[in-house]
Amino acid sequence: MDWLVRTIEAEIIPRLVAAHRQDSTHGGPLAAKVFPEDVIAFSDLTMQHDADACLEFVGSIRSRGVSLPAIYLDLIAPAASRLGALWCEDRCDFTLVTVGLWRMQQVLYDLSPEFRTGPEAASAQQRRIMLSVVPGSQHTMGILMVSEFFHRAGWQVWGEPMATREDLLAAVSRQWFDVIGISVGSEPQLDKVGELIHGLRRASKNPEVRVMLGGPVTISSDYARQCGANAVAADAEQAIAIATQLALDAP
Repeated sequence: MDWLVRTIEAEIIPRLVAAHRQDSTHGGPLAAKVFPEDVIAFSDLTMQHDADACLEFVGSIRSRGVSLPAIYLDLIAPAASRLGALWCEDRCDFTLVTVGLWRMQQVLYDLSPEFRTGPEAASAQQRRIMLSVVPGSQHTMGILMVSEFFHRAGWQVWGEPMATREDLLAAVSRQWFDVIGISVGSEPQLDKVGELIHGLRRASKNPEVRVMLGGPVTISSDYARQCGANAVAADAEQAIAIATQLALDAP
């Protein structure tokens, strides 16, 4: 239950919601909006109906002129937050929350091909990033969302949400990555980050690979340096900007 709470309240509701809320890429203050009643209706729907019905509902919101990034950030993320609140208040059970989250993830997968063809992805971008949670973590939906935004920005993304440490080491040894992004989901995981970064750097095909930390846990720049990371990102928008700069600064 603890990992589910972290998933819903921390990772699924990333700080990127606030960072993007006024961004023109998903509408800004004057564009079509997602309303609170939409969030309530969608979260209820995910617990009661199949994925097709959920996707149909999303289509009805989009028909009002709401952009895809706004669907991700202003509909799906807050709806997941509401499921968490309902569960914490004992107003719905664990099974319903799990089913609702699974259907939301199905909607993300269904929207993914269109989302990734956004205007930013049109550039012939060859930068490559590995995105992963700390191995053993269960908060995978947040990293899935961040991966979508990197795809949209033109990055080639390697991401296996349930990858083990061995999977990550094998991937960096076989493939070239400009940047590795690691999402830290809880404070106990901070003890594992330094050793993980050291192992990834040692195995990396790119000897100058850059490492960026993020996630719901507050990480200071000093701690990141002690762990061997190059930077910390607070949200998806900042992560893309930092990763781009790290790649440009690499020898």
